[in-house]
Amino acid sequence: MNKIIKRAFIDSAGTAAYIILVVSFIFSLRVLAPKEDIVIIPIAMLLLFVTSAAITGFLVFGKPIMLYIDGKKREAVSLLSYTLGFLFAITLIVFIFLIAYNFYFR
Repeated sequence: MNKIIKRAFIDSAGTAAYIILVVSFIFSLRVLAPKEDIVIIPIAMLLLFVTSAAITGFLVFGKPIMLYIDGKKREAVSLLSYTLGFLFAITLIVFIFLIAYNFYFR
């Protein structure tokens, strides 16, 4: 069980790190954005969205699906549950920091 919790934490941390990298990349592109609307911006954003969904889907569901196919259903459900739990905890921590930042620094 300890191995499953460790794997779930690594998958959740990897997903959070990937999200941080994508958001940082998007914020760094703001200086390059043209003032007028062009069709390439929504195309790029939709491509980024689909690619991100595929990558995060693999990080969250990849190993549990492999375990489930191998007949290890209990381990698959446990891994998915722990991964989603860790993601929820990370999300909660981010929102707590956001609330604290807005309360104390604004």
